Amino acid sequence: MMHNVQKMHVKIYAPFRTYFNDEAQSLSAVNNTGPFDILPMHKNFMTLLTPSTVVVRQKDKPDFNLKVSRGVMHVKADKVTVFLDV
Repeated sequence: MMHNVQKMHVKIYAPFRTYFNDEAQSLSAVNNTGPFDILPMHKNFMTLLTPSTVVVRQKDKPDFNLKVSRGVMHVKADKVTVFLDV
């Protein structure tokens, strides 16, 4: 039986480097109100990230972890964009 797993596209990048650019099932990060998760079909959202580790979870792959000092996250229509070092 096929399950239609909801996915979203996550791109994490800085001016001169792309750290992650692939489909994902969820993403966890921290802003100044605390830790939060982004799942598929999340409402449009924009936030500043605080120093933390961004965790991207993919089906059947190890978690992708990236320490960030600051960044901006934009979520719209199952696309999550994280701009670092801005």
